This record gives sequence, structure tokens and C-alpha cells, in this order.
Amino acid sequence: MEKRVLAFDFGASGGRAMCGTFDGEKISIEELHRFSNDPVLVNGTMYWDVLRLLHEIKQGLIRAKKYGKIESLGIDTWGVDFGLVDEQGRLLENPVHYRDVRTAGMIEKSFRKIDKERFYRITGNQFMELNTAFQLLSLTEERKELLERADQMLLMPDLFNFFLTGEKKAEYSIVSTTQLMDAKEGCWSKEVIEALGIPEHIFPEIIPSGTRVGELSDAVCQELELDKMDVIAVAGHDTQSAMISVPAKEKDFIFLSCGTWSLLGTELDAPIISEKSRNYNITNEGGYEKKVSFLKNIIGLWCIQESRRQWMREGKEYGFGELEELARKAQPLKCFIDPDAPEFTPAGNIPRRIREFCQRTGQEIPETVGEIVRCIDESLAMKYRYVKEEIQECTGKTYETLYMVGGGTQSRLLCECTANACGCTVSAGPIEATVLGNIALQLLAQKEISTLEEARQIIARSQEIRQFEPENERDWDEAYERFQKVIGK
Repeated sequence: MEKRVLAFDFGASGGRAMCGTFDGEKISIEELHRFSNDPVLVNGTMYWDVLRLLHEIKQGLIRAKKYGKIESLGIDTWGVDFGLVDEQGRLLENPVHYRDVRTAGMIEKSFRKIDKERFYRITGNQFMELNTAFQLLSLTEERKELLERADQMLLMPDLFNFFLTGEKKAEYSIVSTTQLMDAKEGCWSKEVIEALGIPEHIFPEIIPSGTRVGELSDAVCQELELDKMDVIAVAGHDTQSAMISVPAKEKDFIFLSCGTWSLLGTELDAPIISEKSRNYNITNEGGYEKKVSFLKNIIGLWCIQESRRQWMREGKEYGFGELEELARKAQPLKCFIDPDAPEFTPAGNIPRRIREFCQRTGQEIPETVGEIVRCIDESLAMKYRYVKEEIQECTGKTYETLYMVGGGTQSRLLCECTANACGCTVSAGPIEATVLGNIALQLLAQKEISTLEEARQIIARSQEIRQFEPENERDWDEAYERFQKVIGK
């Protein structure tokens, strides 16, 4: 008998509701509802429009009625952001966007409260200003009264689960993005929380990925005229849901989850927390069955997405396919940027910033749209190689195939560039890695699938996987030396 589940997948720019149907051999997916996720700037603070997003979840639930019985739903989102609720379950304010300026300077302030080396040794997390630890530190500095009113801090997927069920829980994978979890023990770090001056009582109980949280509340069922439905805490961090879909058969593999952000790393049974990993600023994130993703966050397709928005502001409409065709016509290996340079993080005129970066670093300046896009794709591929080498140094292992999943695999040019830059086979797909992982975790929770390995095999035969082999390796090796000089390494 076919089993149907509902997956809600939220990214930084949009979300969707997807129905997954499992026939015992393959998973098929159908989009029910797609919507934008637009931050709102109010009096200098950037917020997520969380009540609008809850409305969109409800629209997805309504549209799922046509399928009859839905066994469960699961929600995954981006990491680090949260809402604060009081004892009555009232949201104290809209969650603030990770790109908000409130965390500026908070990393340095944190090191005055807890030694940097000790901080990393406990959490095993990459230091990034957007992390939850630094968002909460900013509240202890500037809005202490808000924390005093809070009963619980709920990370984004946990907040949506609370809205639907009334249960306040913290799912393991999303907690691992906060820089507040003890990576080895899998619990909130009392030492870090106390050092940063954050009230300890606001942190909920941590539950494993793939745990049933509860069921749709009576109020939600009555409002939407729905039957009861289980709510599963899938891997709430979208990267960890995507990890379920990596079609690797070998135990030791390297993966690239490529979307607005790129996350490149490997799957381990235990965290690596060493001087080398700290110097390289590599993070340890938790996933299903307490596995660890030893990875690094890299700015991903954001630069292309934001460049496209800039060209639209200038009255030029380009589809992503058209941008790729223009890039193919541009001269290869002409110039590079560091995708993670701070000037490329904020929204705005990315093409102008790319030209300024190239001018400042003594390179040829990309002028055309195609040259800009090619510069971004090739720079991303070079950064993937750079991080892949760091990962290999830390693990002492080499990886012959890079498993690339997510929306970025739709760009054939990026896949080709990645194979060329990394000098290895690129296995590209599935595109819908996060949604499929979300669905598979619900099926695992319901015992419809027995093991993680079985889930990966089912997903691999459900989706198209393409292979890309490296070409022109000598040219790319020479260009990589130039890239390293450009990024100051």
C-alpha cells in the first residue's frame, strides 16, 4: 500500500509544500504549494515574516486534502534563526534574519567571555557572526528584558512544530547549528551558555532527528477541517535532511549541498575537533543517528541570485538558463573572487562589487553579464577545491568522487567547473535532495524504511544522477594557483 507524507522545505528565499508517495520501491514527489520567503525591514531591523510563513504551511495542508490520508508531516528550514515565546506560548516578536546587523562585533565580544580555543573545543562549530550564540549574545547586551520575558527559544523548524502541535522541543540537527551545543555530548553546553550570560532556562529538551513531536492540535484541525496527523521532527536543518539523499555507497565520502549556501564536507561517526580544524574554521553538525557532518559553509548561489536581482533592478530580465548560456560564451579562467569575502554577504549590487574586487586584486575586470556569471561559477568551483583539500587534511582521507546534491546541480556549467577544479568525478543529484531526505526521515520514523542505507538506495533509484569527469586539468591547476593568490593564501 502506498504511503503519503507531507514535506515543508523552507529556504532563505522561498518555501514549498511537497507530497511524497512511497510505493515500497521508489519515492515520487509532487509540489502542492510554492511561496516566497521575503524578509521585512522595520526600523533598521530585518525580520522573517513568520506568521505569513505559518499561513503558507496551512495552505499546503489544505491542498494536501485531495490525496486523502496523509501519514505525517515534517518541516526543515535554514539554520541558526529562532523565535522567543513566553510561558503562555505567545511569540514575543518576529524572528530576526541572520543577515541583520545586530551581530556585528559579537564574535570578538564573545572571546572576551570565553577563550576562543575553548569555545571551539566544546562546540566544534565554525565561527560565523550569524550563529545563534552571537544573536543571543547581542540580546544580552542590548535587549536583556526580552530574554527575561522569554520562556523558550525555539529554532525555526521547532517554532513551526510548536505552532502546529503546542509542543516545545529542540531537534538535534538544528541545535547543532547554534554554537551552543556540546558537540561530543550532544547536549546544550552549560559552560558556553553561562559564559555568554544567556538564561539557561530558555533552552528546550533536545530530541533526536526523526522523532515524533506530536500531532496537529485540535485548534489547527478545527480551523482547517483536517484529521489528526503526526508531526515528525525530521532533520530540521535543511543540510542534514539533504544529507539523507547523498547517493553514496562507500562509507567515506565527500558531499556538496549546493543552494543559496554551499556546504561541503564528509559524514563521520564522531566530531573532529582539532587545532587544524579550528584553524580552518570547519564545523561539526549533527544529523540522523547522531552522525556528524564535518563541513564548511561557503557562500553558494547567493552571488548569482543577487546579481540577477540587481540586473532586474536595472530593467534586464534574465532566466537562470539564459545566464548560464551567456557564461558559456565568456572566456574561461579569466578572473576570480573569494565568494566568502565579506563584501559579497550583504544584498546589493554584487556585479559592481565583483568588478571592484577584481580591480583591487590586479585581475582582468569582468564587464559583461556572461563574464560576471562565469567568474562566480569558476570561483565557487575553486573554493570547493580549496575546502575539499582542508577536509582531506583533517580527516587524513582522500575522496575520488564528490557527491553534489541540491538546486545547484541544475547548473551543468557549475557541475563541470567543479569536476575540473577538484580533479575528481562529480556525481550530481538529486536536485530535490532536501525534500527527499525530509520524506525519507518521516518514513524511517514510521518504520516504512529500516535503515539510512536503505533510504539512500531508495532515493538513488527514484531520481536521476548525472556524472561529470574532469577535463583540462593542467589549465585548472595553473588557474588554481592564481586563485590562491587572489584570496591571499
